Amino acid sequence: MPPLLEVDGVSKSFGGVAANVDISFDVTEGEILGLIGPNGAGKTSLFNAISGEVVPDAGEIRLAGHRVSGLPPEQCALLGIARTFQVVRSFDSMTALENVMVGAYARHSRTRVAMAQASETLAFTGLAARADVPAHALTPAEKRRLEVARALATEPRLLLLDEMLTGLTPVEAQSGVQLIRDVRARGITVMMVEHVMEVLLPLVDRAVVLDLGRVLTIGAPEAVVRNPEVIRAYLGDRYAAA
Repeated sequence: MPPLLEVDGVSKSFGGVAANVDISFDVTEGEILGLIGPNGAGKTSLFNAISGEVVPDAGEIRLAGHRVSGLPPEQCALLGIARTFQVVRSFDSMTALENVMVGAYARHSRTRVAMAQASETLAFTGLAARADVPAHALTPAEKRRLEVARALATEPRLLLLDEMLTGLTPVEAQSGVQLIRDVRARGITVMMVEHVMEVLLPLVDRAVVLDLGRVLTIGAPEAVVRNPEVIRAYLGDRYAAA
């Protein structure tokens, strides 16, 4: 089976700063792939390239064999790529339901259909009871879930999660992990940036490690955490002693 996502030699610079340098990897359909590395490694820049926020300087990104690099975000969304953001981007004056309807309108032009899609997605993400609450009144954990719900309402094949679990309590993070597993169970492929290694590593099937904009290594999580280069560049002495 061909991969769902192919990242082939992607490079991107901003001014004189190289954010991504010749990055290549594939994502298999149904996989949960972790994208990890220190701050400034190029993780969010790569998410921006995959989702159409920026155009790579070189290389190509393909979804199900179709080139998506260079397409605007709305076309990437229609082709099946959805994402959340590291800094939550909710419409604060709108209700949770209205926020998710914004995502649903990507597929459904009729308000009644979009509302039904949004309601089902809120239920799936555990926010049904908060449907009529303005986004600004939600808790930080609920705002993270709202981002996921709005992305899911676009009916993606590939969901990019940018630090969805950051800043959550241990209980909230474990609940978030279960939501990610439930998303995968729906047949949606997940690619996630996360710094909470204790939560991420048992969840992902493989990890891609970036450092200084380049791929440091790719592999199963148990192999990645034992890689001396990964320990040196990112994980630190605690993993070296494990």
